[in-house]
Amino acid sequence: MAASHLIEAARGLAQDRVAPALAHGDWNAAALRAEAGALGLIGVEVPARLGGGGAVFEARLGVCRALAAVDFGFAMSIVNSHNVALRLAMSDREPERIAAIVAGRTSACTAITEPDAGSDISAMRTAARPERDGWRLTGEKYWIVNARDAGLSIVYAQVEDRDGIGAFLVDLTQAGVTRYPQDSAIGQETTGTGGLVFDDVVLPPDAMILAPGSAIPAILAEINLARIYVAAMCCAMVSAALDAVAAHGLARTSFGKPLWDHQAWRLAMAQARCDCDAADALVDKATDGRDGPDVQRLAASAKVVATSCATRHLPALLHLMGARGLDPDLPLARHVGAAQVAGLVDGSTEMLLERVARAIRPKTDTNRKASS
Repeated sequence: MAASHLIEAARGLAQDRVAPALAHGDWNAAALRAEAGALGLIGVEVPARLGGGGAVFEARLGVCRALAAVDFGFAMSIVNSHNVALRLAMSDREPERIAAIVAGRTSACTAITEPDAGSDISAMRTAARPERDGWRLTGEKYWIVNARDAGLSIVYAQVEDRDGIGAFLVDLTQAGVTRYPQDSAIGQETTGTGGLVFDDVVLPPDAMILAPGSAIPAILAEINLARIYVAAMCCAMVSAALDAVAAHGLARTSFGKPLWDHQAWRLAMAQARCDCDAADALVDKATDGRDGPDVQRLAASAKVVATSCATRHLPALLHLMGARGLDPDLPLARHVGAAQVAGLVDGSTEMLLERVARAIRPKTDTNRKASS
């Protein structure tokens, strides 16, 4: 399916189904996931032979933008299921399970983060022990998107008796797996976030889909792409807020004239638009360079600038609308909370700035040599 059709379908689902469900408090994650699957939104980059759209990354980016303009959490839920289906397709594994994910019949998640191990992947404690008839998986994963209702997960774990971390396909409905929901005060329950506990879970011999040595590069490559689409989602939230506030500024009068006629009001809008445009340009640059040697720096830069733009301007845009900005039929209050979440997922701002600093550090101290 053409990228433009997928993006338009995502926009329609977000506006016609997701927004009303949030406004009326009748959220049904399973039903909306099935609708997303029927529209092809969960299999955007999955090969057509496996039921997907066979599109390119730009299509995934556009779908993420369209969904996040209404709700960041739902966008994260859909793209995380997509990512599992794509990883299985890249591994040439489990066509029936891929079909179930792509169709929206089941939710899926990638389990990396732990209570004591986030960005420091080397601190991971979840372990897979090889046995004669397969593997035994033990450990806990924490703050995992889709974990509260996912049927399938790619779980990253230390492989005992081997050097490094591997990735394992785990049926989350089997014995030994328990889960718990995780909610926050800023209301991002549409991400389906939860924790997973693995208590001596028995896995078949072929459960390992990424062996030590290949799992970490796979994680890093996926995280770089995630930083790009999270940055794009932040830009989409700011743009959606700008549209809502702009319409309000024409309709609402204050002291005898439209809000647009108050200079301080419109200059705040203009600054938000400028910063969002700059962030969007960085997203485009990172997207173009995603296969190049500078992808880590470009992805980090895009996410830093986009999340900073969102956390700065979304609260200010809400205030430009006054109490109207808090109405549940508008996305502003949701987006304010989502911006905080976006600043933490796939690397905090401080960690990403360190990535950029390392990338721009000269390989030799040329200044010292020149002055000596």
